[in-house]
Amino acid sequence: MTLPADTPWVLVVNAGSSSVKLAVVDPVSGRRAVTGLAERLGSDDAVAHLSRGEQRRTDPLPGGSHTEAVAHLLGLMSEEERAALGAVGHRVVHGGSEYVGSVILDDSVVARLEELVPLAPMHLPGGLAGIAAARELLPDLPQAAVFDTAFHSTMPPRAYRYAVPREWYSELGVRRYGFHGTSHRYVSAKAAEMLGRPAEGLRLVTLHLGNGCSAAAVRDGRSVDTTMGFTPLEGLVMGTRSGDVDPGLLAFLAARLGTDAAGVVDALNTRSGLLGMSGSSNDMRTLLEAAAAGDDDAALAVEVFCYRAAKSVAALAVPLGRLDAVVFTGGIGEHAAPVRAAIVAYLEVLGLRIDVDANEEHGRTTGGRITADGPVIAMVVPTDEELLIARDAADLA
Repeated sequence: MTLPADTPWVLVVNAGSSSVKLAVVDPVSGRRAVTGLAERLGSDDAVAHLSRGEQRRTDPLPGGSHTEAVAHLLGLMSEEERAALGAVGHRVVHGGSEYVGSVILDDSVVARLEELVPLAPMHLPGGLAGIAAARELLPDLPQAAVFDTAFHSTMPPRAYRYAVPREWYSELGVRRYGFHGTSHRYVSAKAAEMLGRPAEGLRLVTLHLGNGCSAAAVRDGRSVDTTMGFTPLEGLVMGTRSGDVDPGLLAFLAARLGTDAAGVVDALNTRSGLLGMSGSSNDMRTLLEAAAAGDDDAALAVEVFCYRAAKSVAALAVPLGRLDAVVFTGGIGEHAAPVRAAIVAYLEVLGLRIDVDANEEHGRTTGGRITADGPVIAMVVPTDEELLIARDAADLA
């Protein structure tokens, strides 16, 4: 692809514990010049994939680190593509309570993020490794951190405080932070645009459904409550995460299973949710097929997933005072029409009624209304977190 010389392209980096995703994004149009993925990092099976238009290539990267993965993927980019980069944007899962917006990364910000690792030990180390790699390999480019938690920094204390001893909050930072903020922020703004209404005065529940799931109450373009909390484990049923459970389970299961609280939490994160209930898969497509074929465990997993999501939508109408639209997004939210229909069926109490044809159509296109006309509607809005990150980085550069 030929990149226009006057376009401030942004390299978007999303680094996880064992993977790095890269994309060269036009922050104006959202076009991608290059996308890359290095996965299973640190293992003998590590590989790096690069896509450019119709071109695809995969290279082995045995034992590769985050730095080696970023270096490898950057090395596959053309001189023109690297020269067109004007900034780097990093997805950072946790910014604590102090980072309420995107910021330029410097040594002091990186040092502070290292101090925040205990708040997100499964996510922040990988993100920091991606930041270190990009800063080392692209030292002349401004680099920005875009935080998953920042969008939810507008929640009032009644939404983010837990009913626990005050010193846990004041001394240890125990509170609800919320996650998936880049997705909720993007789709709430896009929904307002699609509805032809200003964000001010609009009251939405955005429902991000994928392997990770969360809902947010968005009032006047600002998050006022959300389902995820101190960690991304709280809230809705997810692919492998339980969502809400009784905290008393930790002591009960630790004693019965001969493990500790950390072992129980690991199981709640990695062996629960759709996977745990079905006993077979965390993939909604697989479970829908299995349920249709008569698998009762798969059917119940899907039913619980939809029921819990609908309950959360109804609960989030409380901080809004009024509900204008429910916005479905994420891999499941955008593509699983039966899941959307099941959730909407539970929400008839709010006046929602599925439009079968629209529901089928808008999961295959650029989104739109999926319910009958009325004072409250449901709609599909495809998310684009990379584009939001690219725009924030370009604005800060």
